[in-house]
Amino acid sequence: MSITFDPVQFKTTTRAQWEAAADAWNRWGPTIESWLGSATETMLDDAAVTTGGRVLDVAAGAGGQTLAAARRVGPGGEVLATDISPAILGYAQQVAQSAGMSNINTLVADGEDLSEVEAGAYDVAISRVGLIYFPDQQAALAGMCRALRPGGRVSAVVYSTADRNGFFSIPVGIIRRRAELPPPLPGQPGPFSLGSPGVAEEVFTKAGLTDITVTTVPSPVRMRSAAECVQFERESFGALHQMLSGLDETGRAEAWAEITEQLAQFEGPNGFEGPCEMLVVTGTK
Repeated sequence: MSITFDPVQFKTTTRAQWEAAADAWNRWGPTIESWLGSATETMLDDAAVTTGGRVLDVAAGAGGQTLAAARRVGPGGEVLATDISPAILGYAQQVAQSAGMSNINTLVADGEDLSEVEAGAYDVAISRVGLIYFPDQQAALAGMCRALRPGGRVSAVVYSTADRNGFFSIPVGIIRRRAELPPPLPGQPGPFSLGSPGVAEEVFTKAGLTDITVTTVPSPVRMRSAAECVQFERESFGALHQMLSGLDETGRAEAWAEITEQLAQFEGPNGFEGPCEMLVVTGTK
């Protein structure tokens, strides 16, 4: 994997997959906000997002956390949402317009190249479940820091370790085994790339950030059934589709069937509750 991993191709594929998944990610918006709402509020708390502030949202997706930040800063503040996918950023614009929020702007930009973002203009840079998928996390953090005023903060929501995130790690493990994919090496992008103890702190420290905190946020995925969770992941999780690309149609169908069977262990009298734990990592420029 270390020999064949191509960060340029990875990014090209990622962009294409988010273009394809944009509609689904938007449609599942209420589910996503219910799932990630606590982690989002913790991120905004730890980053000290307050009235009148200017916030840069990197890998904003369909804009759920963008809207949460915009509500915090109020009409006197501003949120700039950036994403590599024009399609998914279009949904962020629609969300802002539907909510009547005039303090949100959007910019199509690679999270590893924020050169079009005004330097020293922002109080906070946030990234919700985005930084983990950047091949060059240092480039992304450097761009965020460049955009911040002195004393500004960077805060990111990331997954903790695979064993704490069964709703996602079980599908990843099944697909990896069936597609005969090796595990990612340290430093390569992936859902759990910043989850191991000390890794996120090391990455933030290397980027020159100080006063680093890591807050653990239990974030169980609650749905009616395992089948509904699989539908959500099947429609919306670009990372899984990228891993499945080497299997034929029959192989993909068999993988999803096994995933559904395995996730059923998290069903109970009150429906499905998939284990998930997020970390909110914050540092000061």
